[in-house]
Amino acid sequence: MVSKNYSKFNTVKGFTVKFLTVSALAAGSSPGMAQFLPPPPAFSPPPPPPGSAVPVPVPPVQGFPAIPASAPSSVRSEVYTLGAGDRIQMDIFNVPEYSGPNGQHQVQADGSLNLPLIGSVSVYGMTLEQASNAVKDKYGKYLKRPWITLKLLAPRPLQIAIAGEINRPGAYTISSAAGPGGTAEQMGTQMPTISRALRMAGGITQSADVRQIKIRRPQRNAPEQIISVDLWELLQNGDLRADMTLRDGDTIFIPTVTSLNRQEAPTLAVANITGQSTQPINIAVVGEVTRPGTYTLAKETQSRVQENEMGENSGLFAASETNSGETVLQQTVTRAIKMAGGITPVADIRQIQVRRLTRAGTEQIINVNLWQLLEGADVSQDLALQQGDTVIVPKAENLDAVQDEQVANSNFSPDTIKVNIVGEVVKPGAIAVVPNTTLNQALVAAGGFNKARAQMDSVDLIRLNPNGTVSQLTVKVNFSATANEESNPKLQNNDVIMVRRSGRATFSDNVGGTLAPLSPLLGIFRLFDIFR
Repeated sequence: MVSKNYSKFNTVKGFTVKFLTVSALAAGSSPGMAQFLPPPPAFSPPPPPPGSAVPVPVPPVQGFPAIPASAPSSVRSEVYTLGAGDRIQMDIFNVPEYSGPNGQHQVQADGSLNLPLIGSVSVYGMTLEQASNAVKDKYGKYLKRPWITLKLLAPRPLQIAIAGEINRPGAYTISSAAGPGGTAEQMGTQMPTISRALRMAGGITQSADVRQIKIRRPQRNAPEQIISVDLWELLQNGDLRADMTLRDGDTIFIPTVTSLNRQEAPTLAVANITGQSTQPINIAVVGEVTRPGTYTLAKETQSRVQENEMGENSGLFAASETNSGETVLQQTVTRAIKMAGGITPVADIRQIQVRRLTRAGTEQIINVNLWQLLEGADVSQDLALQQGDTVIVPKAENLDAVQDEQVANSNFSPDTIKVNIVGEVVKPGAIAVVPNTTLNQALVAAGGFNKARAQMDSVDLIRLNPNGTVSQLTVKVNFSATANEESNPKLQNNDVIMVRRSGRATFSDNVGGTLAPLSPLLGIFRLFDIFR
C-alpha cells in the first residue's frame, strides 16, 4: 500500500490554518516514505531568557533541611486560579496567527476569555492547566490534536480581607509586584504573600498569635478551604514556605495569643510584619509610681535619645529600624514607668502587670518581672507596649535592703529624690539628691553644720512611712562611717533631717528673747556709760 501524506488548507476569518493528517503505513509496506514524515512534536519548556535565574537544588546545611529545586516565587499554575482582570498569553503550536503577541487576552468581567475562532470560553476559578484543557477542547473541533499552552502575563489585583490582631483590619486590594528590571511581561510577576498583606494592613499587634494564623479560601464548586499558617517558622528559621501566596477572595484571620511568650516577644516586636508606626500611643501607669496617671508615649529615635541621655528617654528600649535607616526606640514598660516619675521605694517590681485590651474585646493580663531584668539581664521582661495598655505597679509586702539598693540605681527609678534639711546647717531647705544618698552626704550637700549654733553629735531623721505614719529616729553623726542604718542611713524621698541647736545657742536665743523688751532701756544705760 502507498502511504498518504496530504495537506488540507482552510481559511477562517481571514486567517489561513494548515491542518496536517498522516495515515498509518500498512503492515509490511516499505518504510521508505516514513522518513519524510515529520516526527510528532516533542514538547519541552522554553529555555529561560538570558540572565534569568535557573532553579538549582540547594544542598542541606546543618540545622536546616535541604531545599529542593523549584520555580522562583512567581505565579504557579497549580496554585493560581484565574479571574476577571487576569492577562494571559495563548500559544498554539504551528499556528502563529493565534500565538505570541496575537494571543494575548484578558479575562472578562464574567470570567471568560473571548478567543478567535471559538468565541467565549469560561475560565473563572480554573488553574492555567485546567483553562488550557478547556480551550483545547474548544479548538479540537477545528484543529487536529491542537497543542495549546496558556501563560499568565499579569495577574489581576487581589481582593482580600484581614481581621483579628491587626492594626488596621478591613478589606484590601493588593496588586502583584513586577520582577526587577522590567515589566511583568518581561521579567515575570510575584504574587502577593501573607507577610506583604500584613504589612499593608499596618502590621500585627503585640497580642497576635503568629503560629495559628488562618486563611479562609473560597473554592470553585467546593466548600471553603481553611489553611493554617505558622509565620514563626519564617521569623525564626527563615522558612519562606510559611509565607504562602494569596488568592483572590482570601480572608486572613490573626487570632489572639492565649499566653504571651516573653522570650519570643522581642523578636516579634521588631519583625517587619509587626506594626512599626511612629505615632504616639496613650497608656496609663498606676500604683507605686511617683506620678500615676495617663501618658502619651511617643517613639523616639536613637539620635534624639543620645542628645538627652540624662532625660526621661534614657533607658532600656526595644528598637527597630525605619526606612531611612534610623533606629526607632519602642515604647516599653521601663520607659512608661520612667515617664511616670519612676517607682516608689515600696514598689514590687517582681509583680508588675500589663493589662491589654485585645481586638476580640477581652482583657489580657501579662506579668512582668523587672527584677529578672536587673538581676539576670533578661531584656524580654521589658515588654513592648501598645495603644491602650495599662501598667500596674503593686506595693511590696516584704522589702529587701539589698534589692532596694539595686532597684534605686536602676533606670526606672527616679533620677533624684527630694530631701528637706532644716535647722542649724549652712544652707537649710529642700535639696535634690540621687537615690541611695546617705545622711552624711546630704549634710555635706547642705554646707555642713553651722558650727556656732548646731548640735553636731546627733540629728533627727523624720520619715513618712508607707502606711501613713511618721517615724522619728535620732542618728549619731559619724562622718567617717560607711552606709549603715545606725549612724549613716540611706535616705528616701521626702525624708526630713532636723539639726538641733546646741545648748549654748539655745540659752543665747532664750536670753536674747527675754531681754528683747528691755532693749530700749538697755540702750540708755549704754549711752550713760559712754559719757561717764
